Amino acid sequence: MHSIRLIAVLVGAAILEVSGDALVRMGLQRRALPMLAGALCLLVYGVVVNLGGTDFGRLMGIYIVTFFLVAQIIGVIAFGQIPQPRTAAAAGLLIAAAALMMA
Repeated sequence: MHSIRLIAVLVGAAILEVSGDALVRMGLQRRALPMLAGALCLLVYGVVVNLGGTDFGRLMGIYIVTFFLVAQIIGVIAFGQIPQPRTAAAAGLLIAAAALMMA
């Protein structure tokens, strides 16, 4: 059960981080509201990612894998960018590493 909760927290954190970055990017075009919304998303991300309930190094290792996977999914959905074979192979290695860290 702890693993399911951890994955849910990390997926939520990754979505917040990607969204926050996208909003800050929009805000750099001299638009204050997206910049503020992006800053708020990134602040909430920082809180959410630390709700994982495990030691910091392990948490960040698993989070990086989660972030990578969420970024690939968003790349496909939002931009139609299909991962290259090397990226897919790297994803497999990352998933194996995360599984090892969670064991």
